[in-house]
Amino acid sequence: METGEEFGPWLARQLKLAGRTQAELAEELQLTRAAVSAWITGRSTPRPTVMADIARALGTDLGTVHTRTTDTQIGLPITWYHRRGYPDGGRDLGNAAAFAFDADVQVLARETCQNSLDERLTENGRPVRVRYTLHELTGEALDAFREAILWNELFPHYSAVSESAGSQKVGRVVDAGVRDMYEKGRLLLLRIDDYNASGLVGDDYEDGKFAAVVRRQLESLKSGHGAGGSYGLGKATLWATSALGLVLINSTLSVPHEGRTERRLVGRLELPWRQVDGRQYAGPAWFGRPDPESEGAEVVRSWWADEETVERLQLTRDNDEPGTSFLVVGAHDVASLDEKASDTELDVESDDLDQDVHEDTRDLKKMHRRLVTALGRDFWAAMTGGGSRLPLLEVSVRSLRNGEVVVPEEQVDPTREQPSRTRALRAHYEGATVDRLTEAGQVAARNVPLKLPRSGGAGGTLGTHQAVLLVTEDTQDRDGAKNQVHSLRGNRMTVKRAGVPRLPVGTNPFQAVLLVGEAAGESVPFAKDAEEFLRASEPPEHDRWGQSEELTLRWSPTAYRRINQLTTEVNNAVKEIVARPRRTRAEGGEALRKALTVRAKPQAKVPTGPVVPVLDGLEATVGEAGEWQIAAEVSIPRGDEITPMVPVAQLDVRSGGLPRLDWAELVAIEGCEVQDGVLYFPPGTRRAKFRGATDVTSHPVRTAFTRLVVELRAGKGE
Repeated sequence: METGEEFGPWLARQLKLAGRTQAELAEELQLTRAAVSAWITGRSTPRPTVMADIARALGTDLGTVHTRTTDTQIGLPITWYHRRGYPDGGRDLGNAAAFAFDADVQVLARETCQNSLDERLTENGRPVRVRYTLHELTGEALDAFREAILWNELFPHYSAVSESAGSQKVGRVVDAGVRDMYEKGRLLLLRIDDYNASGLVGDDYEDGKFAAVVRRQLESLKSGHGAGGSYGLGKATLWATSALGLVLINSTLSVPHEGRTERRLVGRLELPWRQVDGRQYAGPAWFGRPDPESEGAEVVRSWWADEETVERLQLTRDNDEPGTSFLVVGAHDVASLDEKASDTELDVESDDLDQDVHEDTRDLKKMHRRLVTALGRDFWAAMTGGGSRLPLLEVSVRSLRNGEVVVPEEQVDPTREQPSRTRALRAHYEGATVDRLTEAGQVAARNVPLKLPRSGGAGGTLGTHQAVLLVTEDTQDRDGAKNQVHSLRGNRMTVKRAGVPRLPVGTNPFQAVLLVGEAAGESVPFAKDAEEFLRASEPPEHDRWGQSEELTLRWSPTAYRRINQLTTEVNNAVKEIVARPRRTRAEGGEALRKALTVRAKPQAKVPTGPVVPVLDGLEATVGEAGEWQIAAEVSIPRGDEITPMVPVAQLDVRSGGLPRLDWAELVAIEGCEVQDGVLYFPPGTRRAKFRGATDVTSHPVRTAFTRLVVELRAGKGE
């Protein structure tokens, strides 16, 4: 039989929950107070016949007293505790941390999967297993779930928020979420379960992972060099993705707390300031058992739930393996909704009811696909193994409606989502790389240096870390982006995606992978130092390396230049690997021209002297990283000599000089070549095309607030 907490501490807590004393229990059992005290201090345990009397006194069954894996239901019941309004009149109109991210399931997938990777139990060598479940509830299933979360207690608070929704962004989201549930009679749950992870260990209030996630904001306890997160913001995506601001949690602990590990439950609600029945509330609320040690037993804490309660709350886990289940209640995906109007993939039925069900199914399938795509795009490397290196991660996605399967569980396969990059990484693990690409399917490897600065502003170099660059031919990876470098470090999540500028004309499509820090190998010199340095250079989204406040404070204001130098080394190495060998004149066009006879036509007289190309067409968009992306067309007058031109990107401002932007990428498409940022045109060319992308680190303000000016300048572009 499963046993949990020691009898003494368990009995002491049950008496506190029931508001009873040791003397009162002794009197009811017709025993001495000393006997009860001996049980609680662990000096003795009650006889089996007395166990039955204790169960009756506590209003529970004998099995609960024997196993002690859950609390009795006597005394203080599970309820919601809403934080009271501040006495100084201050108001929080939403959790600021949640505004750092979009309400997007792909953002949620990146942040939560990163957290699970960081919490992986490494002792057994097995990967962390993460499963995403989309579960739509309707009808009786919805009613039962609302009853389980005590919806009637929450509804007055939602009503108060809805009344003031016009002046609060969070209020408008919550109001829309509540109306959607009632008008459509459905509620979408998104559950994230991880296994072989640490779980939310620690006390409810003291320092520990539980308090960091459930009680606090902007606290990250990730100390490992290879950890992906560092700001303590990623958990906010859970609440940001809930249109109701509600997340329920069930954790199985890797380290016992109060003598137990299974079914530690708690809930947290994020609402703005509100006033209900004349009483002001600050914002957050918690779902749990009242803590008898708090003033008036008002504050709630986590509780050890029974299996029936866990099932009613849609939080049942597969097994007793350590890890945590997060249930996002009222999940919504803004990006998916934006695409809904233009989605014509499925046919629309004429019957209104069938149409509603049809649209719901389409939404589920679309969110399902977006989750799979995001996980394959960002975590393909963590799911890849080879040689002696094992995968760090296994991920799957499934979709249900009222417990019935809508989309079967789908294992995210990195070889399907990212075949080129997966091939490159596996070849590296298996020692099957080459120096140069000469045949299809090969993977070329190079070491590129990252010169690490000394901390504290000290001059010089701490040491040189050798990152590993892998290059292979492109075989249509799912994201469709060719000629890119995916950069990753210790936990093997893709941090940076960038193109390679100034590629030679005619370069075959390729994909490249850069392994830095512990991703290059834990035994590589300065691997841990590189991890720490690059981690400090990442923003909260952990999607690029560049200038950051932490980098400036811990190293120097110019430390980011070491990253720019690494990028330059990588780009040069890629171009050297993919460059085609030059052919002799006999092998190339000269021999072909001699074998042909072409009747010459009279040519118009060509002006002498250099002619100046003119920018004739321009298209510009803003990329995912906030960079300007352009496609330009150049018109060239007829002439013997064509002046080389420098494309210049600037921001349009109302007064003063136009700030100049750096190019992160400048690529010739047709009728020109790019060398060191200069466009060169072969004689006789009349039209040319090129494309480019600006370097976001050179933008003085956010791209969304700017306008772009592009010019062609002769000489050095000054």
